[in-house]
Amino acid sequence: MGKLLSQNKKARHDYFIEDTYECGIALTGTEIKSARQGKINLKDSYAKVKDGQVTVYNMHIAPYEQGNRFNVDSRRPRKLLLHKREIRKLIGYTSQDGLTLVPLRVYLNDRGLAKLELAVARGKKNYDKRDDMAKKDADRKMQQMMKKR
Repeated sequence: MGKLLSQNKKARHDYFIEDTYECGIALTGTEIKSARQGKINLKDSYAKVKDGQVTVYNMHIAPYEQGNRFNVDSRRPRKLLLHKREIRKLIGYTSQDGLTLVPLRVYLNDRGLAKLELAVARGKKNYDKRDDMAKKDADRKMQQMMKKR
């Protein structure tokens, strides 16, 4: 993995991650320039498989300052680039109850291409979230105690 552009920290809090996929994103010229500046927000974004294509919705890429008329809608649906067999797997996953596709992070790979890490996730209940927070809190206290000694 190369340079991290954006991360969806809330995703790991709200979902159990079952599986992850690396996929390319079809971006316009001004979008990739803005993305390289780190002006991407993955909050509330999700992906769907429709007509044999995976599309990410609600991913915000701020308009590029020098882009003028070439700028596009900042929240437009963007096509994700995956192999057919991976798309077929994702169709199988999303047909199951409770599984959804959530973007975890966007980064530039070693060749400078924008990649998105897509997770197959199952939603957490409130009590699961509380358990996770209690566990993190206990771990943090243990680390503090170990540091003091």
